[in-house]
Amino acid sequence: MQTSVDIETGWLAENVRSDLSWQLRLTPTQVAGFKAALDHAVVVDKPLLQMTPADFPLSNECARVLTEARSITQGPWGFALIKGFPVDEWTEEQTRLAYWGMGLHLGVARPQNINSDYLTDVRDAGGSYLVKGGRGYNTRAKLDFHIDSGDVVGLMCRRTAKQGGQSKITSSKAVYQAVKRLDPSLVQTLRQSIGFSWQGTMARDDGPYFHCPVVDFKDDYFAFRFNLKNIVAAQRDFAEIPRLTDDQLRMIDLLESLFPDPTYCYAMELEPGDLQMVNNYHVIHSRTEFEDHEDPDLKRHLLRLWLCIPNCPAIPDSWIVQAKQTEANTLRGGLRGSNVSAEFLAFEQRQAQIHGLDSAYYLTNAY
Repeated sequence: MQTSVDIETGWLAENVRSDLSWQLRLTPTQVAGFKAALDHAVVVDKPLLQMTPADFPLSNECARVLTEARSITQGPWGFALIKGFPVDEWTEEQTRLAYWGMGLHLGVARPQNINSDYLTDVRDAGGSYLVKGGRGYNTRAKLDFHIDSGDVVGLMCRRTAKQGGQSKITSSKAVYQAVKRLDPSLVQTLRQSIGFSWQGTMARDDGPYFHCPVVDFKDDYFAFRFNLKNIVAAQRDFAEIPRLTDDQLRMIDLLESLFPDPTYCYAMELEPGDLQMVNNYHVIHSRTEFEDHEDPDLKRHLLRLWLCIPNCPAIPDSWIVQAKQTEANTLRGGLRGSNVSAEFLAFEQRQAQIHGLDSAYYLTNAY
């Protein structure tokens, strides 16, 4: 799919509004195909971690739309949206099973939290965001702009809020270009390592924090990492981490002003049946605060997968502590947490083999 967006410089919000080549809409035939795959998976009735792509069999047309969306995330846009999944006809558990089945075709699911959950519910469960160890997905709070851990983050929208809950995305490449233009002296600051707290989600053999630059390159491949909450937590909780310099503080202030700037930021209203997929290296995302419905079955609900994808590019060596493997086509990413099961270890090895990903690190470093 062609687009006029420059892969080197990223996109502006006006590009997203005027060129919808990032958006795919399911045909009636494709909808029927996904329904048939779900029907098959229901009959097979396997635990999620024992399933393979064959347990959610897709027609060529259905497989093609998932592959196309994944491909779009690796191109100039860095994100894609598939519209039209029949979630209004599916129960919550059927939607969960269908989305998991799609994920099996897209890549290898990565653990997402201290509990090592690999498919998470994004809904208000009464959690608190701006507290030590807080995470945003179980709250209704406005979220900082951030990236997740994995090549791609996917959100399947099942229910929308009564009000609010917009998805906000910004091209990190466009922000990088803006910094170069507005304050060239900060370009090198972007490439200085700073401390990020794991917020308790590290693997057993990891320390409680890691260091990583905001911007780095592997050959010519651009990669961006930012999460203000985790930077603040690292400064607050670990005295041994170097204090942020004046230039680094100025860099953070500039980035925080650019991420939500309407020139760069596109606000997307996810609808039931939408599947949003975002490249974590090239797009930073957020969400607005929301007000929910009283009826429990109408409350805002999305399902989230973090994925390592086949043919993933090499990423900067400076990301090795967080990603575990940085070479192309390697299994990487996720927040290992403290509850990785033997069943999950077997699942990720099997999925990595199916998708042709080198998983050598996890054979000797299971946790």
